Amino acid sequence: MAYQSLYRRYRPRRFSEVRGQEHVVGALRNAVNTHTEGHAYLFSGPRGTGKTSTARILAKALNCDNLQQGEPCCECTPCQDMEAGRSFDLFELDAASNNGVDAIRDLIERTAVGSPGRTKVYILDEVHMLSPGASNALLKTLEEPPAHVRFVLATTDPQKVLPTIKSRTQHFEFQLLSAQELETYVRWINTDADLDVDDESIAWVVRQGRGSARDTLSALDQVVAAGGVVTRAEPVEQLFSALLSRDTGQAIAAVSDALAQGHDPRVLGKAFLDSLRDTFLLSLGVAVPHLMAEDAEQFGAWASKLGTPLLTRAMEAVGSA
Repeated sequence: MAYQSLYRRYRPRRFSEVRGQEHVVGALRNAVNTHTEGHAYLFSGPRGTGKTSTARILAKALNCDNLQQGEPCCECTPCQDMEAGRSFDLFELDAASNNGVDAIRDLIERTAVGSPGRTKVYILDEVHMLSPGASNALLKTLEEPPAHVRFVLATTDPQKVLPTIKSRTQHFEFQLLSAQELETYVRWINTDADLDVDDESIAWVVRQGRGSARDTLSALDQVVAAGGVVTRAEPVEQLFSALLSRDTGQAIAAVSDALAQGHDPRVLGKAFLDSLRDTFLLSLGVAVPHLMAEDAEQFGAWASKLGTPLLTRAMEAVGSA
């Protein structure tokens, strides 16, 4: 059998398996159990925090033949069909690549057609990527959908979603997982999948995940494939060193080395900006729970040396680059 990536193999199947989002899954489970679910939801939050997985679990729960206190059984025919991707009661649209008016009109036409199950669920991922025309075309159906239809809109950038769409949905915000939660999760998978990953590699995996469960498991896949952590200079650390010494040449050399190692410049820029943000928060005395203890100590040292004003200017410069 072909190898299945860990983030797919360990994708949550029930609300109780979604980690770090108790405020969301508790409300959804209760709504399903009491038949008070809304007609449209907006799930927002960083990538890899469980938005699409939770939407699929909600779809299963709304059609499950053997609902158990708001949880899908994952054994009945509707649940099995949804997990296998052959259900007519679940329709997913990637708004990043289907963001035009025609795609939304086609979706609206589909909503009028009945389906085998009790509820037809439409999941629109990256909904902030819809064009203005497509967003406006969705409004009327989103406000008054057919009785058998529910919408779940997911986005990593909620401020770009039209206010008129937000006002027609129940908005749930997903948060990054803490380093402790991710470490516990990785250690459980390490045991369950019999991976034999050492403590040093687990720490590296959690560090790479930066609060995202999916990114963490992708890093764990990388460690398993490579037989351990491939040690090399971290460009973000080199950039901080250049910032501390106010050395433009060192910063340019760090970027050049990173590109030579195959780093995407946009990914590198985002990673540096994320690290600057975490350091900035620590300079203000704000807790950053997704950081490992040793990383929090390192970032805290950078924060004390650089200071809040310089970190603010650095974020503005990198963010506008």
